[in-house]
Amino acid sequence: MTNALKATWCNPTLRASALAIFFFGTTGAATSPYQSIIGIQELGLSNSHYASLIFAAAIINVTAAVLMGILADRMGDYRTAIVYVSLFGVAGYAVVYFAATAPAFVISKLLLLPIFGALNSLIFANVRASSAKLSSAQLTGINSTIRATISLSWVLMPGVVGIFLAGASSMLFAYLIATLAALMCFLLGLFGIPKSRQVHRSENDARYRLFPSIGEVLAPRVALRLFAIALICSMLHINDAVRPLIVTGKAGGTVADLGIIVGMVAALEILFILAWGKAEIWLKPVGALALGAGLYAVYLVLQGLATERWHVYAQTVISGLAAAAIISLPITYLQDLIADRPGLGSSLIAVNIFLSAALSAGVFALGTWIGDYSFASILGAVVGGCGILLLVALETGRKNKNAEG
Repeated sequence: MTNALKATWCNPTLRASALAIFFFGTTGAATSPYQSIIGIQELGLSNSHYASLIFAAAIINVTAAVLMGILADRMGDYRTAIVYVSLFGVAGYAVVYFAATAPAFVISKLLLLPIFGALNSLIFANVRASSAKLSSAQLTGINSTIRATISLSWVLMPGVVGIFLAGASSMLFAYLIATLAALMCFLLGLFGIPKSRQVHRSENDARYRLFPSIGEVLAPRVALRLFAIALICSMLHINDAVRPLIVTGKAGGTVADLGIIVGMVAALEILFILAWGKAEIWLKPVGALALGAGLYAVYLVLQGLATERWHVYAQTVISGLAAAAIISLPITYLQDLIADRPGLGSSLIAVNIFLSAALSAGVFALGTWIGDYSFASILGAVVGGCGILLLVALETGRKNKNAEG
């Protein structure tokens, strides 16, 4: 066990947070592969209605994450928010499974599950608040460990759920599994995370009000760095879009090859996430993130040039290594942008996910309009490279300003 693993497991709050985020990841890992099949094929939504629903849900999710972060900061209590938000997940997945109708699916995806999605940010906020006395290096290691548990759920659960659904006429059982996982999040929040004294901010404490809090997110110091991180993270989303098409197309692979590659990369991510947590200590946060993002840009270019099946298999190591950096290192960096507001700072994780997904959609559309899927992969690398340059420029400028001061 590494020091970060020991520190996480020996601390009751951190241990409960790690388990809760594993089950949070389980809800997505269990349902995401079958979500479109259930919504469109089983419950009868049209393609356009389904796409609109997913887009609206993403907007509600990022809004809920920010608002819940502001509220939790104002109360000074993240446990209560975790408990109540988990109930939205229980209700959201349960209503789809038991009602099995299109209206229930829409209500779940549009109202209940987007709020449950804020649980990710709230758990990291709770980890941040519970680790206030730890050094930055220790916090980075713990965040990496917590993030690795999400990847672990995505390695384990798709196969487990696939076994249960093998030969089934309906995919809805996946939502029952997600219901139970969300219930575990609720129980861990209620019984696993110790109660803390709520600190209700005074009405005169203007900083914790809605609009001043949003103003902190939109401040150039925060917004520009958030945009740089979103450009970098967009590479992950563009890869999710083009990898299946390149593997089964230009590279001449099959769906089976794609499944093997995805599983290999996910397993490697878990190992490398922990390694990046250690590397960040001597590379420094921005240096480690820039290196990892640069490697991922190289991977996207190589993927765009792939013409044989063995090419994509050979790229799995660099893909797993670089992806581990991009999915883990930005967490602490984003929290540090508003360091004394664990809830609001952690909500930037959700904002980043939304922005990077939106950017990747634009890159995919432009890349496939100008060229093919391979060109879109290479264009994604260029966009990610712009994010690296912007981030390094911003941090270099800040260091120079501090030196002059």
